[in-house]
Amino acid sequence: MSVNTSNVYGKISISDSAIAKVAKNATLECYGIVDTVSRRFTDTISELFKKQTNGRGIKVITDGDRIFIDVYVVIKYGVSINAVAESLKESVKYKVEKFTGMIVDTVNVNIIGVKL
Repeated sequence: MSVNTSNVYGKISISDSAIAKVAKNATLECYGIVDTVSRRFTDTISELFKKQTNGRGIKVITDGDRIFIDVYVVIKYGVSINAVAESLKESVKYKVEKFTGMIVDTVNVNIIGVKL
């Protein structure tokens, strides 16, 4: 699916994979985040055969002009989980809204592991 909008210049369509790439870049820029990880083991196996894994660990669902994002991450040991999660939510929400011009309804942070 994709997010669609129109203005005086014409129609604009932004794919979910483009949104996932922006969300992943915003995620990796946050302090305390080590990496994004796949949601399931079968996703990891399927990524071995794909050339592009830019959206790994990011799930984007669009409904009209609303965007719902799930982020699956590994964090550093010793950081405040709550502080990192809140910072990540705000950063992803801001950067995706700035990129798309649409409203990000929710950003769910799923912490899969901790890296020493």
